[in-house]
Formats: sequence, structure tokens, C-alpha cells
Amino acid sequence: MHILDDLTGLTTRAKSLLERTGRRDGPPAPRLPTEFLRIPDRSGRPVPAPLTLVIRREGFEQRYGGLRYQVRKSYTAQGECHEVLREWHYDLGQHVWTGSARGWYFDWFGERVSSPVRYLVHTDGRVGVDDGGGTFLEIAPSVPALIESHALTDAVSTWNRMTPEGDSFALAGQLDGLTDVPEASGHTIRWRLSDDVAVQEFRTWSSEAPRQSRAFIWSRGQNGRHRVEEAAARAAARCHELWFDDAS
Repeated sequence: MHILDDLTGLTTRAKSLLERTGRRDGPPAPRLPTEFLRIPDRSGRPVPAPLTLVIRREGFEQRYGGLRYQVRKSYTAQGECHEVLREWHYDLGQHVWTGSARGWYFDWFGERVSSPVRYLVHTDGRVGVDDGGGTFLEIAPSVPALIESHALTDAVSTWNRMTPEGDSFALAGQLDGLTDVPEASGHTIRWRLSDDVAVQEFRTWSSEAPRQSRAFIWSRGQNGRHRVEEAAARAAARCHELWFDDAS
């Protein structure tokens, strides 16, 4: 059953996003079902599509095919907060690859914007990208987790997106009193939230190893801004201590 017909398993936040902005486009152009594809294995020899790939790829089409929704995103420029809309399209692509580890992965459309990455789904359920390096880079543990992350991004778009100087990930580490959001988090992304501060910690979408850790930080109201400013002061003091220890 398509996700717009059955939102079971999603949080109230994610359901609200899909109910407010979600729609399903008409039937896609005719395509060859996955079970009839012949896929190059790791040696380059064409083989019938494995059952795990058939189940995952056709399941993606059945559950998410044609899904469209919009995500509000905020950013700060010259001291002013701005909001943009990003639309996501859940349409299957034409390509399938064998991963360096066990399993296969396939492409789908993703965010409707000029992008240097190709969006992917692995047969183990993870969502990833390829930045041209030919490697599956995980960005979310599952498609529902990706939607939950988008719902959080949309929810905090009316907050103040902070643009601190220095290491945003180090600053995020100094913010306490936040609750983990497991349904939107995984190995390469972590959301933490309170009434006035939100943090998204993530690995960069780059095949350069090791993948760097970054963070987006939002605050709401004077109390939220004050908490982030205090955390920034602690992060700067910690950086100074480390520099002093190295220098001595």
C-alpha cells in the first residue's frame, strides 16, 4: 500500500508534513520490472536480478512511487533568516549497482534541485548518495527515517538557524538538555531537540575519507539563543585549552 494511503509507523510530525504537502503523481512511464533485469555482478558478468533487489526495489515503487512533498528550510544571510521550499520526488531511476559489501543498491530521483549527488537506496534499507566517487554513502538508516528528518527540518524552519564561527560539530557537542529523536537518527545522522534548541549532527555527503562531522543548529526565542551562545563560549574555551595543551 502506498504511504499516502497508510501513514502507519510515522510520527505525528511526519504525518502532518505528508498530509499538508504530500501528493502522488500519476502512473509513471512503463518500465521493465526489476525481476526481468539482468545486473552486472562484482566481476561484471550479467546475472538475473537477485531476489533481495527485486523485493526492495519493487517495494520502494509500491510504497513510495510518485510521492511528492515539500520541505521548508531556513538559512541566515546578513543577519536575516530566510526560508526556501525544497520538493522531493520519489521516482525510481534506471540504474542498479553491486556494493563493495554484501547487497545491491539502486537510484531514485530525490530532491528536485541541481545536485552533485545521486540518491540511492540499498537492499538493506539504508538511504544514501553517490557524489561521483562510485561509493554508497549512507545518509539515513531507512526511507521512513529520511522522511522523519525532513519533517524535523520543516518544523524548525521558522526557528533561527544559527551560523556560528568555527566548528559547528564541536559547538553541538556542548549543547545539553536535548532529547534524542531516534526515529530520525542513525549511524550517519543524529537529531536532538528541546523546546528552544534543535541540533542535526551528520556526516558530510562526500566520498573523501574520513567523512567529516558537521552540525546544523537552530534556536527559538531569547532562551534558545542564550543557550547556544553559552555553548559557543564553552566550545571556544575547550578549543583554546586543547591548543594550549598541544603548544606546551
